[in-house]
Amino acid sequence: MTALILTLGLIATIAEILGGLIIIFTKKWPQKFQDYLLALGAGFIVALVLTQLIPESIRSIGETASILIMLGYATLHFFEHSLVPHLHFGEETHTEHIVSKTASYSIFFGLFTHAFFDGMAISIGLKFNYIIGLLLFIGIFLHKFPEGMTVASVISASGKKVSTSLLLASLVGLATFAGVLVGLGIPQISEKATGFLFAFISGIGLYVGTTDLIPEINNSKTKLAPIVVFIGMLLFYMTSDFLHKTIH
Repeated sequence: MTALILTLGLIATIAEILGGLIIIFTKKWPQKFQDYLLALGAGFIVALVLTQLIPESIRSIGETASILIMLGYATLHFFEHSLVPHLHFGEETHTEHIVSKTASYSIFFGLFTHAFFDGMAISIGLKFNYIIGLLLFIGIFLHKFPEGMTVASVISASGKKVSTSLLLASLVGLATFAGVLVGLGIPQISEKATGFLFAFISGIGLYVGTTDLIPEINNSKTKLAPIVVFIGMLLFYMTSDFLHKTIH
């Protein structure tokens, strides 16, 4: 299991770094591709949280789950938007938007924190519920490419050198892997404690899907992007059904 967790964590990390490399070395922004990936990821994550993570946490710890869900949501909000300026997936990449160096580093910190929690979710999910862990990985993987593109474009728009953009984009990717390692360090625990963890992850996932991703999709100039959210939900159902039938 450890080898699988590390492998999936590495895949997510590489996807993030590759997203940054696309921006750094091609200077092109595949907007439709980005929007469709964000929409797929948003639909997938929202469906996962509402149909799997929240019910599982409530089953384990009852009404207490609602407090942990809110705490997970508030934690990511604090690190992404209370400590740093509001960030957008892709808006800063347009050449007409010039980002200050201070803002670029703040946005980098927000995405770094976001990526770290992504990695923890993958690791914890796989350790305590194999199917949920795989579903978490897929949902996170779908938005890793656009996230890497965003951090690289933000740094580039602030006037930083290519080497700096590459370094910071790589650090956000490595934050995902660091989260995976921290999750691996959490020992095997009881079902009740697992419920606490899943509730916290639910709040984080709910924030990523509904606060980070959906608003960007709804504001997208790619008209079909909001429709793709529903395809992401369908993709979740099909993937979940396949995994349950295959593994059980």
